[in-house]
Amino acid sequence: MEVISQIQAYAMVALGVIVLGVEIFALIEAARGSAIMYQVHGKLSKPAWLAITAVAVLLGSISLLRPVSLPGIIGIVAAGVFLADVRPIVRPNKPNSNGPYGPW
Repeated sequence: MEVISQIQAYAMVALGVIVLGVEIFALIEAARGSAIMYQVHGKLSKPAWLAITAVAVLLGSISLLRPVSLPGIIGIVAAGVFLADVRPIVRPNKPNSNGPYGPW
């Protein structure tokens, strides 16, 4: 039984590292977005999303060893909302989005 508990502990740490990585990625993407694009599309302001994702990173680092605790879940949900709802709208456009046979 000792081996199973060790495997579970390592799995939780690995999950915590992955979750923290996603939250850090969300914070970087929030910083890269244009402040005007947040306003144009009716989202919260850029400083608000920077604060939300920074708190998500803080909660993720606090709950690194227990990512399924309440702070860990709150952090990943905040980062997930940003990545799913806001990032596609505010991320910088690629200079050439054409494929080999025309636009995608």
